[in-house]
Amino acid sequence: MEGVELRGSTEGRYGEVLSEPALGFVAELQRRFNHRRLELLQRRVERQERLDAGELLDFLPGTVGVREGDWQVAPPPPDLMDRRVEITGPTSAKMLINALNSGARGFMADFEDSNSPTWANLIQGQANLTDAIERRLEFTALDGREYRLNDEPATLLVRPRGWHLIDQHVLVDGEHLSGSLMDFGIYLFHNARRLVDRGSGPYLYLPKMESHLEARLWNDVFVWAQDALDLPHGTIRATVLIETVPAAFEMDEILYELRDHSAGLNAGRWDYIFSMIKRFRTRPEFMLPDRAKVTMTVPFMHAYTELLVKTCHRRGAHAMGGMAAVIPSRTDPEANARAVAGVRADKRREAGNGFDGTWVAHPDAVAAALEEFDAVLGERPNQVDRRRDEVEVSALDLLDVPATPGEITEAGLRGNVNVGIQYISSWLRGNGAAGIYGLMEDAATAEIARSQVWQWLSHGARLEDGRPVTPELVSRLEDEELARIREEVGDDEWFDTEGRPDQSRALFEQVATAERFVEFLTIPAYDELED
Repeated sequence: MEGVELRGSTEGRYGEVLSEPALGFVAELQRRFNHRRLELLQRRVERQERLDAGELLDFLPGTVGVREGDWQVAPPPPDLMDRRVEITGPTSAKMLINALNSGARGFMADFEDSNSPTWANLIQGQANLTDAIERRLEFTALDGREYRLNDEPATLLVRPRGWHLIDQHVLVDGEHLSGSLMDFGIYLFHNARRLVDRGSGPYLYLPKMESHLEARLWNDVFVWAQDALDLPHGTIRATVLIETVPAAFEMDEILYELRDHSAGLNAGRWDYIFSMIKRFRTRPEFMLPDRAKVTMTVPFMHAYTELLVKTCHRRGAHAMGGMAAVIPSRTDPEANARAVAGVRADKRREAGNGFDGTWVAHPDAVAAALEEFDAVLGERPNQVDRRRDEVEVSALDLLDVPATPGEITEAGLRGNVNVGIQYISSWLRGNGAAGIYGLMEDAATAEIARSQVWQWLSHGARLEDGRPVTPELVSRLEDEELARIREEVGDDEWFDTEGRPDQSRALFEQVATAERFVEFLTIPAYDELED
């Protein structure tokens, strides 16, 4: 097509996904909206400069009318009324089938944090979604086991890439295509009508937004796309992940901008922790202890989730809880009991605090999460009517990082080094969701790992035993943790080739130990992704 350049294969199913009409639709999205995307990304840079100079975040003075106004979002469609447990994961055929069959109410198919953006993952993933909607998706494993969808699969939701990401395989008029517009546009073009005809609709999760203006851009994209495809206004519904600190100060405004297309907000806990480190990276008082100590009950995390539930329910929107990243064990009964107990405690707290649903990362965690929400919701589809009017959260409450208890330990530093390198290795091999030591790690948790190392180095942190966190200490731990990983893998030849330890370590050091903070580890890693 004129003005569109493809740098990836179009053989077989890829050609169906990348049909000329679909590419034309996506190219028009890029031409209409990419300039605003770039302007909004520049606004992020300018705000970071102000934060680096000592400014603190606060609620916007210019949108008081929205926050104090009496308005609500559109009511949810029938298949989004009850969302008590949703499962998430990448778009591989086996994952799709297992997740849709898991017993969860919804499945978020992910092109973002749990997806490594290889051409195969992106384009085959789109084909898999269409096959799942048409109920024809099948998968046969190497051991001969066959996987098929059951008669009552979960409601499908899709997460496109965030506004900050581009696709290196597609150029429009000489510019890289926005990853957000690509994932959204191809999915909508091929599947919106299919979904509507089945009594559902194109439901999305929107990641990494930092302002209501970014939500406004999404809303304008939705309006144009619906008109272009002759879909009724409001057909598209989107849940916004509140996973950046600036967005926490604009929750009302984000819901307002998307009000005809809103499906609520989600407490994206892991990226939120990363965002707190990133946005206040020059401030030593924002230094956090070991990742394991930053739980949902520490003051700044508790305040953010309380405000999210209150804001959503005041506006008639669903409040979705955060990810349970633990992976129950099928071989170790004691480890499995600990994992299930952790899921139960987390989901019991969320349901008790007013959330309408929650996330899990593994099918084996669905039942425990469901039981905890069933105990609170009973036969009700949600608890949006629980207003939480007693909650009062100030700007200082949202920023009360200094009140976070805990210390920085060698074990915590080791864990960050190990997980950071292992996850990068997995991502470079095309796997964006990696089970590491009983947790499902994705880009968000890896971002915490590497940003904590950067924060501790940058501010001269000391371990609980008094030793300073230095580049030399980090380097020694890298040596030791790589040796440990090699021993655990047990196959030197595999580790030396497919695992790419030297490349993974170099990328980790680039995003964890360089003098200048790198905004997202996936941006430099994308340049190294072999496809």
